[in-house]
Amino acid sequence: MNPKVDFYFQKAKKWQHEIIQLRALVLECGLTEELKWGCPCYTLYDANIVLIHVFKEYCALLFFKGALLSNSDGLLVQQTENVQAARQLRFTDSAQITVQKAAIKAHVFEAIEVEKAGLQVELKKTTEFVMPEELQLKLNADNQLQAAFEALTPGRQRAYLLHFAQPKQAKTREARVEKCIPQIMSGKGLNDL
Repeated sequence: MNPKVDFYFQKAKKWQHEIIQLRALVLECGLTEELKWGCPCYTLYDANIVLIHVFKEYCALLFFKGALLSNSDGLLVQQTENVQAARQLRFTDSAQITVQKAAIKAHVFEAIEVEKAGLQVELKKTTEFVMPEELQLKLNADNQLQAAFEALTPGRQRAYLLHFAQPKQAKTREARVEKCIPQIMSGKGLNDL
């Protein structure tokens, strides 16, 4: 146990008992406990394996390369359709963790083996994401905007593509594109300040 991580378990209100259980289970698997992104993260040779985090409706173990795990028991969940690599094991009470103890550990040990084998999740390329028509029209009409968008990192490009494609109405998509043009022109990502 890493004392720098203790506060996370002490401050938790709704899921405190459950995440303490998960912490003990994961530590039994021989991983190193660290604090990353404000959450307990468990690593092997400095590689992220699994993270404990809490949500309003559940607490979870997030496997960084979960897409490579077999998931033969069907317990791993893809958070959203846009999450490519990570998968979660979700819990809503302590009894569920107790019942699934063997399965939880099996997933952790499989994730460790995936990391030891050096396996990587093959991520979609930015060009494989849908280019919203509203953005494409703006890029076609403005060479500077096109150059600025292409100069963004692939991750920033993907964030914009997903953000622009999300609304169902064209008017909303167009408004999002308009609003973000200054950020794109200044080389900033969607969430950059």
